[in-house]
Amino acid sequence: MTAAAPVDPLALQSQVCFALAVASRRVIAEYRPLLEPMGLTHPQYLVMLALWQHEPLSLRQLGELVSLEPATLSPLVKRLEGLGYVRRGRRADDERTLDVTLTDEGRALRAGALAIPPAMMAQLGMSVDELQALHALLSDLIGRTAAH
Repeated sequence: MTAAAPVDPLALQSQVCFALAVASRRVIAEYRPLLEPMGLTHPQYLVMLALWQHEPLSLRQLGELVSLEPATLSPLVKRLEGLGYVRRGRRADDERTLDVTLTDEGRALRAGALAIPPAMMAQLGMSVDELQALHALLSDLIGRTAAH
């Protein structure tokens, strides 16, 4: 009987951070061909998802929903405005608050986006149950790291 080789606690392939980073890059890359015809990048798609669900949103609320800092989110929203998908404007009752709303073109884009989830499911070769289990695990991880 041979002794098991000692486990290296710093082995790259054993690191959760490595697996998450590679999986994230690869999954986002799978979105690219689906989003390009819409003129969207993946971060812009996340913003559009938030707005399709909750518009209007203040820039601060939008940043919280998509977990982006204002320095990253502001230029992204400006680009979406340049594409004609969103409109930025100050609230009448509070000039300090910048609201983001969808334009008619931005709302219409949602119809095409409905094809993305099933296409991604097919590309990843995962069932709804597998994706829901993965989502639950990752959401739990996000919650645990948000507490720090």
